[in-house]
Amino acid sequence: MPTDLVLTVLANDRSGLVEKLSDVIAAENGNWVESSMARLAGEFAGIVRVSVEDARVPMLEEALAGLGTEGISVTVRRGAPTPPPEGRHASLSLVCQDHPGIIHSVAAALAEHGVSIDELTSEVFPGSMSGERMFGVQADIVLPPGTDEGDLRAALEDLAGDLMAEIDFKKED
Repeated sequence: MPTDLVLTVLANDRSGLVEKLSDVIAAENGNWVESSMARLAGEFAGIVRVSVEDARVPMLEEALAGLGTEGISVTVRRGAPTPPPEGRHASLSLVCQDHPGIIHSVAAALAEHGVSIDELTSEVFPGSMSGERMFGVQADIVLPPGTDEGDLRAALEDLAGDLMAEIDFKKED
């Protein structure tokens, strides 16, 4: 029976990292199911879901740990498939002047409304007119049944005077 493993991978960014990781997974007949990877501040960061036969899990874990000698840190967690959260899917886009605590404030507002975050990306970039540092957030979120979209929008817009919030609600899948 196959087991799902969730791997987090960190290393100094360089060519061949994904190939090295996939070599180890393939050597144990693991199936690379899904992943998300990025270069952040010169580091390679990734999360990967792998499916592998139960009997091969210890060998795969050992081989992944061995990548540490090559400067590749891999953490393994056994994943248990869970149903996705119920509700309506939405896309959230926020832009404001950069300052500490933006993600904390946004996450707190979402949590207060019971909203789940499926995926979140953020970046700091120069403003087009002023050159000031701007902070942007893109998130795929799930609103629980009964969530008032207007209340959620108002809560996000109340976070800061300079916060410009746009919330586009996608149709349910």
